[in-house]
Amino acid sequence: MIKESIFKPISCGETLPVNNIHAVSTSMPTLQDVIDYEEQTPEILEKITVAYPRFIVHPYLKKLAIYLKSKYKVSDNYELILLSSKKAVKVVSSRFYINNPIDIDEDFGVIMVLKGRQYQKVLKFIQHVGYNLSSRLAEDYLYNLGKISNIHKEELEEKTKAKDIIISTLSNAYNQPQKNISLTPSGMNAMYCVLKGIKNIQAKNGRTILVQLGWLYLDTMNIVNHYFEESKIFYDITNLDNLENFLKENGLKVSAIVTEIPTNPLVQTVDLEKLKNLCKFYNIPLVIDSTFATPYNLNLNSYADIYVESLTKFACGNADVLMGAIILNKNSKISHISQEFFKHCDEPYIKDIQRLALEIQDYKTRVKKISSNTKKLVEYFQKSSYIDEIFYCLSPKYKENYEKLMIDENSLCGIISITFKKDFQKVYDNLNFPKGPSLGTEFTLLMPYTYLAHYDLIVSKEGKEFLEKNKSSYKSS
Repeated sequence: MIKESIFKPISCGETLPVNNIHAVSTSMPTLQDVIDYEEQTPEILEKITVAYPRFIVHPYLKKLAIYLKSKYKVSDNYELILLSSKKAVKVVSSRFYINNPIDIDEDFGVIMVLKGRQYQKVLKFIQHVGYNLSSRLAEDYLYNLGKISNIHKEELEEKTKAKDIIISTLSNAYNQPQKNISLTPSGMNAMYCVLKGIKNIQAKNGRTILVQLGWLYLDTMNIVNHYFEESKIFYDITNLDNLENFLKENGLKVSAIVTEIPTNPLVQTVDLEKLKNLCKFYNIPLVIDSTFATPYNLNLNSYADIYVESLTKFACGNADVLMGAIILNKNSKISHISQEFFKHCDEPYIKDIQRLALEIQDYKTRVKKISSNTKKLVEYFQKSSYIDEIFYCLSPKYKENYEKLMIDENSLCGIISITFKKDFQKVYDNLNFPKGPSLGTEFTLLMPYTYLAHYDLIVSKEGKEFLEKNKSSYKSS
């Protein structure tokens, strides 16, 4: 007899966390749900209305856009897209040569775009650069208008203390001065603001090539590919000789090197000492996405010039706040020109700050508990006959590189990527616990990463050929 699961099934489209309108994840209990979501079938769009805010327009933002369209008498030929600020409107307008013919007086950004192709292209751009309007702001706006009947009940930190709590927590964790830290509306916006600052600064020095090291998170790669005229990508982080040879010819043209420690989703760690020596020799800033590392597991202060962290993940722990942070290393010369980066940042909405301020107080405890659980889970997987490959921070190929950076023995990255010997759909469908996008939660979350992040690659001939060519750097999980 199969022992009854202690977990209850979570229906497709239910928010994760459940009953939370501000959740950044949504339940996708079957692989067919995931496929339908990627193919945007009408049936799945009826079920999934709240998901990761950069990928799906929040229902409150849709409702607010409809109201504003009526308020400003916008033609039916256009749609309104709501952004985090008027500054964000300028970024989007410049990118797509959009000139709003009407004057919109709101405290946030509103841009008018043609229905159809332009609307979808602008939404995709916002997905990449993360200038999203807060669902909590939209909620307050609609409630004050009487358009919704209630505000989601949640515990919040005091307004006057909230931002200081977040900044001081990050300052202590990273051992960096508070003035070197800036918050952003999302992790991807933090990355975008950093790379935009790098681009502007380095263009004056004739340094125009951005180097991506490793197979990185989907939208980081999209920023590198789509918004930098010159970029060079090295997927294989184990072969720094290729990078070194490239730098011998082009080192003085490189604006920055961007990487993740460890990488997403294969949890690979580069030889940071060798990489940093190359950066020093050619005077190249090193930008590290430390979301997976967290400042409580790895000490990267000897290596990073700039940190980018998605606070939505481990810092939040409850998958109900979208926010990011830029942390400039006091040991780097680049920290003296902080405004060149921070001027591109938008202040997150106060209620998002209040919510995260409450959650971030458990950041260290959460990370250490997850590290301990990761060790136990890896040991379980290693004994499981149905597991094919396990990718985690202490995988043999990268163990030495990772261990050099660990703060203490209980400093394992809380991400494990696995492949199965059994039919993946059967395994996925039968697992009876939360399944959906995001990571870093206090509850176990299974994410079908390859399907959600790279569905186009696994269903097309060209995509499969690309994956096969780069299989040493990326494998389906």
